[in-house]
Amino acid sequence: MTNYSNFVAMNAPKIEQSICEFLQEETIGEELTKSMIYSIKAGGKKFRPLLFLATLDVFDYSITQAEYNVASSLEMIHTYSLIHDDLPAMDDDDLRRGMPTNHIEFGEALAILAGDGLLTEAFHLLSLADIEPKKLVNIMGILSASAGTKGMIAGQVEDIQAENRQVSLEELQQIHEKKTGALIKSAVEMACIIADVNIFVQGKLEQYATSLGIAFQIRDDLLDVIGDETLIGKHTGSDEKLNKSTYVSLLGLSGAKEAFYEQCDKAQEALNQVKLELNQSINSLTLLDEILKELKEIA
Repeated sequence: MTNYSNFVAMNAPKIEQSICEFLQEETIGEELTKSMIYSIKAGGKKFRPLLFLATLDVFDYSITQAEYNVASSLEMIHTYSLIHDDLPAMDDDDLRRGMPTNHIEFGEALAILAGDGLLTEAFHLLSLADIEPKKLVNIMGILSASAGTKGMIAGQVEDIQAENRQVSLEELQQIHEKKTGALIKSAVEMACIIADVNIFVQGKLEQYATSLGIAFQIRDDLLDVIGDETLIGKHTGSDEKLNKSTYVSLLGLSGAKEAFYEQCDKAQEALNQVKLELNQSINSLTLLDEILKELKEIA
């Protein structure tokens, strides 16, 4: 098994290169191209596409350009959502990944269109993947649903509507299962479809992804309070500024940390069940184990 740091070093540049080359080939307009590529190259961890590839690695599945197309489409959709999230009408942020946000650099109108372009072209790139047609249609459905009006967009709307009011812990989790968790879960689901895994394994990996998504959001809430802006690349305290309910505001700092580790444990247990089904030792380390380990390194 490849070490996760080596896995990232090997695959993250390929994902970025695939996206940038595709956008340069398929986009008319120099400023639009610059705006999209600016955010793609802004130094994100590429967590979602790497999660997709790491899930395939559990099954020793050989990665080809087709899988990079899928991974790249995930990153394009995630990046579009960040561009739009940062707009004055939404979170009104001027810093992302340690750089001026897209609308600060290119203006609001072009930032909106760059986000639109990334979302649309993500499906264009995915449609070109050399994947069995039935599987391709299936994964396109998974990705569009996770990013759409029952998934990420629904969660974003609910998040905006929850500003300036207290929500329950259950409501907060439902919001973030859509806003943050849906796209994360789709990365694992699509890998399961491509790798032809059995229903039990897919179900357990979806449980892993659901808990991973919740843990990811709790970590984000924690970093908004205790994070170092120079390390996380964005302003802290933004949730408090927008008067948003978070895991920290509802549970307190120690309670949020406890909830974070609880979700990590749930993800690990689901992953261990997958290993047993695949006749692997639960002590064997997969890339999915290493993703959990890295997530636990709260700044």
